[in-house]
Amino acid sequence: QVQLVESGGGLVQAGGSLSVSCAASGRTFSRLAMGWFRQAPGKEREFVAVISWSDGGTYYADSVKGRFTVSRDNAKNMVFLQMNSLKPEDTAVYYCAASPRWGYPTVLKDFDHWGQGTQVTVSS
Repeated sequence: QVQLVESGGGLVQAGGSLSVSCAASGRTFSRLAMGWFRQAPGKEREFVAVISWSDGGTYYADSVKGRFTVSRDNAKNMVFLQMNSLKPEDTAVYYCAASPRWGYPTVLKDFDHWGQGTQVTVSS
């Protein structure tokens, strides 16, 4: 079993930056791909970014590529999402998720553990 707890959300103006974190406990963290998803009001949860467990490689949704950076610290069981050049359309609840899959999983069903989410609001 894996427990995930996000932190660091908040309110920021358009063009600003924000970082969200996820602390993991339980199962061997270093063997889990860690993903970030987001869900805006009235919309489905969507993939944002993922970092693999095998080589630390990353993959991003086109909507955030070049603006967001995902990273992990296996020694501390933490994963981070640095968000720069934020836009109002980035406003959502951001969720951390864990997957045992190799490579770069991007679909919800590939992730079997989820955090409770943290709100990110970008004002225009």
